[in-house]
Amino acid sequence: MKKITLSIVAVLAFGFANAQEVKFGVKGGINLSTLTGDIEDTSSKVGFQVGGFAEIKLSDKFSVQPELLYSTQGAKRDFNGFDIDEMEVVSADLTYKLAYINVPVMAKYYVAEKFSLEAGPQIGFLVSAKGKVSGGGDSSEEDIKDLYKSIDFGVNFGAGYDFTENVSVGVRYNLGLSNIAKNEEGDNAKIKNSVFSLSVGYRF
Repeated sequence: MKKITLSIVAVLAFGFANAQEVKFGVKGGINLSTLTGDIEDTSSKVGFQVGGFAEIKLSDKFSVQPELLYSTQGAKRDFNGFDIDEMEVVSADLTYKLAYINVPVMAKYYVAEKFSLEAGPQIGFLVSAKGKVSGGGDSSEEDIKDLYKSIDFGVNFGAGYDFTENVSVGVRYNLGLSNIAKNEEGDNAKIKNSVFSLSVGYRF
């Protein structure tokens, strides 16, 4: 992780040192997230992301864009259990509500004047994790942060379109590469983040 962090810092330092132009902005949008790996019966959960960015233009075609984003992620899951008092099988909806501070560093290439493709690494820092169980008209929520690792690493792929010099839209997929499950001894479960996002940005 230290090598990854140092590499990102080196890329940013190189970008600022060789920048033709730097523009700052804010962005926000919708997430459609889930969890993959050793977890069954999951479906997508709707969340959001909001934060800021700096677009470091290195040439007419190429730029580097570091971002700082607050992102709500997780997944929904069908849960079947057994009610001992009622002696019957009960069904419930379990929602994993994860929140991260994500730091992506995107390499952007403008294939046309207003259309760009992007890719780059991302480090995520877990802010909170809660599990919500809903069923039978009742719901309960508890803190499950101890079940997840504090740092996540992934890679992003996406595309963007500049409507004007200031306003842009983007679509992105975050592929989680690291196992976010904090396993107990003897447990080798692997769980990873998977997030689609649609965002709107404004450059100052």
